[in-house]
Amino acid sequence: MALNLEVASNVRSELGEGPCWDAEKQVLYWVDITEGIVYEHKPGNPEDEVLQRLKDASCVVPRTGGGLVVASKHGLYGVDRKGKELTLLAEVETEMGGNRFNDGKCDAAGRFWVGTMDAAERKTIGSLYVLEKGRRLKRVVRDVAISNGIGWSPDNRTMYYIDSPTRKVSAFDYKLDTGEVENRRTVVDLTLAKQEGNPDGMAVDSEGMMWVAQWGGARVTRWDPSTGKLLETIPVPADQSSSCCFGGRNLDQLYITSARRGIDARRLAAKPLTGALFVVNVGVKGLPTNAFDG
Repeated sequence: MALNLEVASNVRSELGEGPCWDAEKQVLYWVDITEGIVYEHKPGNPEDEVLQRLKDASCVVPRTGGGLVVASKHGLYGVDRKGKELTLLAEVETEMGGNRFNDGKCDAAGRFWVGTMDAAERKTIGSLYVLEKGRRLKRVVRDVAISNGIGWSPDNRTMYYIDSPTRKVSAFDYKLDTGEVENRRTVVDLTLAKQEGNPDGMAVDSEGMMWVAQWGGARVTRWDPSTGKLLETIPVPADQSSSCCFGGRNLDQLYITSARRGIDARRLAAKPLTGALFVVNVGVKGLPTNAFDG
């Protein structure tokens, strides 16, 4: 099936990341980490609104009762709907000036899972944390290089997780009632699959398949986590495809972020859509976005 990939926004970000669909508002939130901007995108309108400016803002999720939660450098902040008031919910690794938060998502119980990384991308000193509903922040996985994509199976019994330089997607057995993870194993290995680039952000569809943005691979790929088989490839006219999420009224639109960071002028001239936000109807529905319940 031929897929019609479109440019959704006039923004060309340095480091576009963290797309997140708000079903109640029917809008997409996403960030430019380098510029520290949280954007709001209304489908069909390419002029995205700047909701908040927050240094190193790396991901955003809706919050039960209204507003958002944004990860930024060492802090997790509650943001009111107008983007005017910030409330610090939790902090981590303040003694590690070279680290920062990166990707994150909420589970179906309202916990916010979010990881850290060495901003210089040299050391394996990041971690994966979970912010629970009582605002207690707990470290779950240590010795992470670049904490990235997170997702859950439709039955919430499996959690998927990406540490990008490993070139693998991991799975854990997941207990939704407690948030406990165990039995880590590899479900997709890009090296074995002879794929270009590293796995970055990801999304899970209603059939339980995974969609993975490949940084340096100029594509988003769909995988069967039960077999590790590649099912579909969506070419993206930007080398650094960074993340993806499902949105739209029917949750069948896949939004894809990309980045211009580190790409020379010659390559940018060859791929002028680098840094754009893209959207494509992939013919399958995604899972609803979960909000932080705290």
